Amino acid sequence: MASNGVKLTMFFLFIITYGYWESHVNVADFIDTSRRSTHLPKDVFILAGQSNMAGRGGVIDGNWDGIIPPEIQSSPGKILRLGGDLSWEDAEEPLHADIDVNKTCGVGPGMAFANALLRGDRRRFPVVGLVPCAIGGSGIDEWSRGGRLYERLVRRAAVAVEDGGEIKAVLWFQGERDTINITDAESYKGKLQRLYIDLRTDLKSPLLTVIQVALASGEGEYIEKVREAQQGIELPNVITVDAKGLQLQPDGLHLSTHAQVQVGEMLAHAYSTFRLMSLVIGD
Repeated sequence: MASNGVKLTMFFLFIITYGYWESHVNVADFIDTSRRSTHLPKDVFILAGQSNMAGRGGVIDGNWDGIIPPEIQSSPGKILRLGGDLSWEDAEEPLHADIDVNKTCGVGPGMAFANALLRGDRRRFPVVGLVPCAIGGSGIDEWSRGGRLYERLVRRAAVAVEDGGEIKAVLWFQGERDTINITDAESYKGKLQRLYIDLRTDLKSPLLTVIQVALASGEGEYIEKVREAQQGIELPNVITVDAKGLQLQPDGLHLSTHAQVQVGEMLAHAYSTFRLMSLVIGD
């Protein structure tokens, strides 16, 4: 056991060292703040689902090729993402890199969606905020209320609107996992409808717009049954865009970069058309 003199010496040495560290070292030096944004989005969009929403465009054999087409270029100060640390930063691909951390992320539909909105009406969308929440390989049961993925989405959504933003829509692309067995495929519609109802309740937006993507592929043989479930959702303000027939990666499951751009632009067109119709009928 150290003597009292040794303890005092160690204590004063700690005080001197801490004082030097505090006055000479900036904690921010240890954090990547280069993409932190001083802008705050007013129009917020939740990106949820599994791998095709998280983005696998350009990912082959676990490596992303890094190719960024013009449609998904970053737009500093105009397109933001809520990072894994719950702070807003300028958005760039891969949007889900610090969210879907157990997989290699590439291009998803989010940046193409946001850029298409800005091209259509920059005055209406001065700053678009994207909230990545998708996790590769996740089944619909993992998104049920009370589950880890659902609760994280709700928590991230709450942070996204703390400074006055408004959640305009949830963009949902999921279901490939639920094509593996017939039980999951047959129960998919009811579980998906329940998810949308619960999200509207917990996000305090009873008629929140949901734009979902009908599957282009699946992990199992019941793709058409899940697609039928998606297209048969019986809730207001749920819009479906169809990815069937779009180009897939060599794995036959994930959309290519070009296809992801197409999906993003379809989502933007669906949202803008729905919004215009809502204005016309005075909703």
